[in-house]
Amino acid sequence: MSERSAAIQHHRNHLRLGWRVVVILLLITSVLAFLGVSAVRQDAAILLNPESIRELVTMVGALLVVVVALVGVYSVMVDFVFWEGWMQGLPDPRDLFPALDPNASGHRHYLVYLDGIHQSEEDHPPRVSEFLQHLEQAIDRDSLLVKGIEAYTITPVGLKSTPFGHWFWQRLFSLQEHHPNGWVRFLCSFCVQANNVIKVGISSDRRYGPVMNYELALKIARRLAAIGFHPSRASRVVLVGYSGGGEMAIGTAAMLQKLCHVPVQVITVCGVFSGNGDLETLEHVSMVVGAKDPVAALGRIAYPGRLPLLPLSNWNRWLTYGRLHRYEIASMSHNGNSGPFSRHYRDQVVAAICSELALTQAG
Repeated sequence: MSERSAAIQHHRNHLRLGWRVVVILLLITSVLAFLGVSAVRQDAAILLNPESIRELVTMVGALLVVVVALVGVYSVMVDFVFWEGWMQGLPDPRDLFPALDPNASGHRHYLVYLDGIHQSEEDHPPRVSEFLQHLEQAIDRDSLLVKGIEAYTITPVGLKSTPFGHWFWQRLFSLQEHHPNGWVRFLCSFCVQANNVIKVGISSDRRYGPVMNYELALKIARRLAAIGFHPSRASRVVLVGYSGGGEMAIGTAAMLQKLCHVPVQVITVCGVFSGNGDLETLEHVSMVVGAKDPVAALGRIAYPGRLPLLPLSNWNRWLTYGRLHRYEIASMSHNGNSGPFSRHYRDQVVAAICSELALTQAG
């Protein structure tokens, strides 16, 4: 019995020791948790300090400025690298359209869609794709809608496949889609938008714009030639540009007209454009605008050449011909659920485009 009592007493002592260890661990954990919460509160208080917020905003702003500068240098340099022939992609315009095959069939009217600055590859976002499907069904059988042209690269491919830069853009798109940090995804998306915005700015510039616009005109002409376009059979090319794509369309139209040897007209949808392009040879430019579109309205202010105060600007001199047709859609904004691609407004936008096509029917 004495051995059994000793065993029981040993077991009780062991249990008491275990509870003491648990209590001590709980006390240590509570102290560490309290210290951790205090530290977090202290750090949060520091971050909420006006000076800290100002410093953080300054650092983020400086980073964005550096990123935009680098993207801008890339956007300008790749145009001139392509122009100088280092990428072996600048074709001879005389070879664009070979002799016409008498047995070949083709369309008379070609609509070329140029997307806004959100475009990052040849494929369009779902909402834009649905809009283009509706437009494709609404145009007549003698017209062909050309989709998938990346307006912010000069090579026949999108950013992910551009020579000398595909490794950078592929990495950027991968981070944009898969990185767990929201700030990193935002910064990568911002870089893509910055590249496209800078391309719009280059297109509107009188010094460097003609180089990039000519390269984009060649890109469009090569796509048209690949799908059966021929100057002896086609009647016209219509450039439909959304948002910043409106600037790309207006900047490219005159050069594309010379390359394709057919009239080229422009239809902008919520267009943001300068009007600095060579417009004298264009017969028709039309605008589909939203009554509540602040972006397009800001674009007009950002480009003084479109203001009536400068009557000798390219845009205002062209307006003297009286060929501008304006289609205003009530309550429509620039994008989102109230934009031109939303279910509520896309049918009205398609109807406006078709009305313009019928009004300016060529040949």
